[in-house]
Amino acid sequence: MSTTPATPGTTALAPEIAARLKRTEDGLLPAIAQQHDTGEVLMLGWMDDEALHRTLTTGRCTYWSRSRREYWVKGDTSGHVQVVKSVALDCDGDTLLVKVDQTGAACHTGDRTCFDADVLPLS
Repeated sequence: MSTTPATPGTTALAPEIAARLKRTEDGLLPAIAQQHDTGEVLMLGWMDDEALHRTLTTGRCTYWSRSRREYWVKGDTSGHVQVVKSVALDCDGDTLLVKVDQTGAACHTGDRTCFDADVLPLS
Protein backbone atom coordinates (compact mmCIF):
# COMPACT_ATOMS: atom_id res chain seq x y z
CA MET A 1 0.00 0.00 0.00
CA SER A 2 1.07 3.53 -0.74
CA THR A 3 1.88 5.89 2.12
CA THR A 4 1.01 9.09 0.24
CA PRO A 5 -1.78 9.94 -2.15
CA ALA A 6 -0.86 9.77 -5.83
CA THR A 7 0.33 12.97 -7.45
CA PRO A 8 -2.10 14.20 -10.11
CA GLY A 9 -0.88 13.00 -13.50
CA THR A 10 1.01 9.98 -12.09
CA THR A 11 -1.92 7.56 -12.29
CA ALA A 12 -3.80 5.91 -15.11
CA LEU A 13 -6.80 8.18 -14.55
CA ALA A 14 -7.92 9.52 -17.92
CA PRO A 15 -6.32 12.95 -18.45
CA GLU A 16 -9.65 14.49 -19.50
CA ILE A 17 -11.15 13.45 -16.14
CA ALA A 18 -8.07 14.46 -14.11
CA ALA A 19 -8.07 17.92 -15.69
CA ARG A 20 -11.59 18.58 -14.40
CA LEU A 21 -10.83 17.77 -10.73
CA LYS A 22 -10.34 20.49 -8.13
CA ARG A 23 -8.48 18.79 -5.31
CA THR A 24 -7.62 19.84 -1.75
CA GLU A 25 -4.04 20.90 -1.04
CA ASP A 26 -3.21 17.25 -0.27
CA GLY A 27 -4.61 16.06 -3.62
CA LEU A 28 -7.92 14.67 -2.37
CA LEU A 29 -11.59 14.99 -3.28
CA PRO A 30 -14.52 14.23 -0.97
CA ALA A 31 -16.53 11.27 -2.28
CA ILE A 32 -20.10 10.86 -1.05
CA ALA A 33 -21.37 7.28 -1.19
CA GLN A 34 -25.13 7.01 -1.76
CA GLN A 35 -27.33 3.92 -2.02
CA HIS A 36 -28.28 3.86 -5.70
CA ASP A 37 -31.91 2.74 -5.38
CA THR A 38 -33.08 4.54 -2.23
CA GLY A 39 -31.00 7.73 -2.27
CA GLU A 40 -29.79 7.01 1.29
CA VAL A 41 -26.54 8.88 2.02
CA LEU A 42 -24.16 6.27 3.41
CA MET A 43 -20.78 7.85 4.07
CA LEU A 44 -18.14 10.32 2.99
CA GLY A 45 -14.67 9.12 2.04
CA TRP A 46 -11.69 10.67 0.30
CA MET A 47 -10.30 9.84 -3.14
CA ASP A 48 -7.23 10.96 -5.01
CA ASP A 49 -6.68 10.35 -8.73
CA GLU A 50 -5.53 6.77 -8.17
CA ALA A 51 -8.45 5.88 -5.89
CA LEU A 52 -10.87 7.33 -8.45
CA HIS A 53 -9.16 5.40 -11.26
CA ARG A 54 -9.42 2.16 -9.27
CA THR A 55 -13.08 2.87 -8.44
CA LEU A 56 -13.94 3.52 -12.09
CA THR A 57 -12.09 0.48 -13.41
CA THR A 58 -12.85 -2.17 -10.77
CA GLY A 59 -16.45 -1.36 -9.91
CA ARG A 60 -15.56 -1.33 -6.18
CA CYS A 61 -15.11 1.82 -4.11
CA THR A 62 -11.49 2.56 -3.34
CA TYR A 63 -10.73 5.35 -0.89
CA TRP A 64 -7.64 7.05 0.51
CA SER A 65 -7.52 6.65 4.29
CA ARG A 66 -6.19 9.88 5.75
CA SER A 67 -5.65 8.24 9.15
CA ARG A 68 -3.91 5.07 7.90
CA ARG A 69 -2.31 6.85 4.93
CA GLU A 70 -3.13 4.05 2.50
CA TYR A 71 -5.69 2.99 -0.07
CA TRP A 72 -8.55 0.78 1.06
CA VAL A 73 -11.27 -0.98 -0.86
CA LYS A 74 -14.57 -0.77 1.00
CA GLY A 75 -15.51 -4.24 2.22
CA ASP A 76 -12.16 -6.02 1.75
CA THR A 77 -11.85 -6.63 5.50
CA SER A 78 -15.43 -6.13 6.72
CA GLY A 79 -17.34 -7.80 3.90
CA HIS A 80 -19.49 -4.65 3.68
CA VAL A 81 -18.85 -4.12 -0.02
CA GLN A 82 -19.81 -1.12 -2.13
CA VAL A 83 -20.49 -2.10 -5.75
CA VAL A 84 -20.33 1.00 -7.94
CA LYS A 85 -23.38 1.81 -10.05
CA SER A 86 -22.32 5.32 -11.18
CA VAL A 87 -19.84 8.09 -10.42
CA ALA A 88 -20.65 11.78 -10.97
CA LEU A 89 -18.56 14.91 -10.56
CA ASP A 90 -20.32 17.98 -9.18
CA CYS A 91 -20.61 21.23 -11.13
CA ASP A 92 -17.51 22.72 -9.46
CA GLY A 93 -15.34 19.63 -10.00
CA ASP A 94 -14.55 19.37 -6.29
CA THR A 95 -16.85 16.59 -5.03
CA LEU A 96 -17.72 13.10 -6.24
CA LEU A 97 -21.06 11.35 -5.85
CA VAL A 98 -20.66 7.59 -6.00
CA LYS A 99 -23.92 5.67 -6.26
CA VAL A 100 -23.41 2.17 -4.92
CA ASP A 101 -25.13 -1.02 -3.94
CA GLN A 102 -24.08 -1.32 -0.29
CA THR A 103 -23.86 -4.72 1.39
CA GLY A 104 -24.24 -4.44 5.18
CA ALA A 105 -23.07 -1.44 7.17
CA ALA A 106 -21.37 1.49 5.48
CA CYS A 107 -20.06 2.96 8.75
CA HIS A 108 -17.05 1.57 10.60
CA THR A 109 -19.20 1.66 13.78
CA GLY A 110 -21.53 -0.97 12.32
CA ASP A 111 -24.37 1.47 11.58
CA ARG A 112 -26.03 1.33 8.18
CA THR A 113 -24.84 4.89 7.44
CA CYS A 114 -22.36 7.24 9.04
CA PHE A 115 -25.25 9.64 9.64
CA ASP A 116 -27.54 7.42 11.76
CA ALA A 117 -26.28 7.97 15.28
CA ASP A 118 -25.81 11.70 15.87
CA VAL A 119 -28.69 13.81 14.56
CA LEU A 120 -28.31 17.37 15.84
CA PRO A 121 -31.30 19.27 17.25
CA LEU A 122 -32.72 22.16 15.26
CA SER A 123 -33.33 25.41 17.11
